[in-house]
Amino acid sequence: MSDAAAWRDPRKYLWPLALVVPTLPLHGWLLWRAGHDWGWWLAPFAVFVFIPTVDLLFGDTRDNPPEQDVPRLQRLRYYRGLTYLYLPLQYVSLVVCCHVWTRADLGPVTSLGLVASIGIVSGIAINTAHELGHKRERLERWLSKIALASSAYGHFYVEHNRGHHVRVATPQDPASARLGESFWAFLPRTVLGSLRSAWHLEAERHRLRGRSPWTVRNDVLNAWAMTAALYAALVAVFGPYVLVLLVAQAVVGFALLEVVNYLEHYGLARPRNATGRYDKVDPRHSWNSDRIVTNVFLFQLQRHSDHHANPLRRYQVLRSFDSSPQLPAGYATMILAAVVPPLWRRIMDRRVLAHYDGDLTLANVHPPALARLRARHPSPA
Repeated sequence: MSDAAAWRDPRKYLWPLALVVPTLPLHGWLLWRAGHDWGWWLAPFAVFVFIPTVDLLFGDTRDNPPEQDVPRLQRLRYYRGLTYLYLPLQYVSLVVCCHVWTRADLGPVTSLGLVASIGIVSGIAINTAHELGHKRERLERWLSKIALASSAYGHFYVEHNRGHHVRVATPQDPASARLGESFWAFLPRTVLGSLRSAWHLEAERHRLRGRSPWTVRNDVLNAWAMTAALYAALVAVFGPYVLVLLVAQAVVGFALLEVVNYLEHYGLARPRNATGRYDKVDPRHSWNSDRIVTNVFLFQLQRHSDHHANPLRRYQVLRSFDSSPQLPAGYATMILAAVVPPLWRRIMDRRVLAHYDGDLTLANVHPPALARLRARHPSPA
């Protein structure tokens, strides 16, 4: 068997596991129908307990596809078809959850489980939208906005592609977390900053074309219009009480996205060159993880370094680089650490400093934390 076949065959039949995630609320619903209220907690258990545990058992792989096979692999419709299939499963789960929310008498704990379940699906749908939104094909770009509609985060389509990818690992990027910045300080900064940036980028695009930004061609407005139409349709079918679920699951969804943003670039910085411009983005400017199982469930989002260096590469051909800083665990485990700031600092601050050979001045530092970090990590002479 050739090297290309050895890389290709095993994972080709694992990628459909990514489609298990949007069906988790449906499995929870079946368990609930069978009399098991805990079924609505199946999705949080699967994502934050089961997957990290299996990740530990299967470990990492740093195998990369042979470059001569990359063009052929990128053309295969099988891989992009899997990303397309996420969307109908996502929306079937949403409708089922809306039905249960408005028609059943759920207790507080069960209700929280339902919100968490469909919120996780909406949050991971942003990852699917992320994969689709980077591509040149018009269909995939519109599917990206549809995937974002349930989480009411359609402006991500603009800000991520034209804002975050340009400013990543700089103090100007609201989606790049700074060394010493807790997730809870980062969250309002990135939510509000990304929203402002998306509107500014799209308004400027229309201004340069001599148009008002208040047009259906505005990609922020038409993405938000999809959310408004979706929520209006669900209210028409299920009544106004469904809005409580829709808002709550959207918050869970975009918070899940932002905690992933937090860990992907924490403390990493691009230096300025002699002209005063920031260096080109390369694999050193994103945290990577080669955990096999989580990469399968997230369409290889954890190979984030290659994605930023080469944003048009499809998930099936993303590579691992020796120069990329490595997270000590997969995303699901790191998310749990990120929401506990003392634990996160204990795990990650020393890794950021090690990446820069102990030189704090090379990192992207949170200004309020600078004095504390200098006292704890004095720069080498």
